[in-house]
Amino acid sequence: MAEEGLLTLLEPDLDPGFIVTPYVADLAEHALTYLKADLPVHFCGPAGTGKTALAMHVAAKLKRPIVLIHGDDEFKTADLVGAEYGFRLKRLRDQYIHSVTKVEENVVKRWTDNRLTIACKHGFTLVYDEFTRSRPEANNTLLSILEEKMLDLPAGSSEDNYLAVHPEFRAIFTSNPEEYAGIHKAQDALKDRLVTIQVGHFDRETEVAITKSRSGIAEADAKKIVDLVRSFRDEGQHATPPSIRESIKIARILKAKGTHPSKKDLFFKKVCLHVLTDQQHVADVKKLKQATQPGQLLDALIEKLC
Repeated sequence: MAEEGLLTLLEPDLDPGFIVTPYVADLAEHALTYLKADLPVHFCGPAGTGKTALAMHVAAKLKRPIVLIHGDDEFKTADLVGAEYGFRLKRLRDQYIHSVTKVEENVVKRWTDNRLTIACKHGFTLVYDEFTRSRPEANNTLLSILEEKMLDLPAGSSEDNYLAVHPEFRAIFTSNPEEYAGIHKAQDALKDRLVTIQVGHFDRETEVAITKSRSGIAEADAKKIVDLVRSFRDEGQHATPPSIRESIKIARILKAKGTHPSKKDLFFKKVCLHVLTDQQHVADVKKLKQATQPGQLLDALIEKLC
């Protein structure tokens, strides 16, 4: 990592643990082509579909330092662009009466660039993760950056009223669906400037490879776990469908316990129940007509697949 003022920049190093399958390679190739054409890319899809990891992988391939921002409901424009900061407290000892100390307070405001400005100024790659968690008014400054290649700066900045965006600046955005809690609706004007790639759940080959890599379990065990989670996702009623994250959780727990996915193993069954039937992933069965209880569905799938 490198330092730019108080900002930590991420070096564009490819993650050796990132799994590249044909499905992932196709998404990355399209995204890189759009970025090389100077078009910002937006990965949109459900939680747990690897959007952030994919964004960082694509950003690393551009071989420019990476500025990472996580969307936040508390963000204001200044948190992205910059603001004036400064306060100095000075203590002076009297040269004649050493027991006397004078305190001098002085407010010296100094403009400090924040992450978006630094990325624009130096041509770094911006990864704005879950950008719709930030309020639309905070993201308004992106409009001129992506269209006119100008960053409007507030009064007091060290630059003029605007900053010309560096020609090597590129931007990658990720977001969850609008129906998720804590998500703001992005402005149409902003979405119109992005090339949006819908990212769904990985194909089976990719999920098996990732689960095996991230947990260290055998491939045969990874296949059983992935097939179970995928079947539960496809056949059940879910508020938030379980993803590759749940497969990895189950695999890591079994690895730590030193056991395997088996319908005869009560520990395995309880792990699946705990991981897959929490309130986040299970819809309110009281609102569903003739709904199968999640635990019953899970038991049937374990009996069939494990």
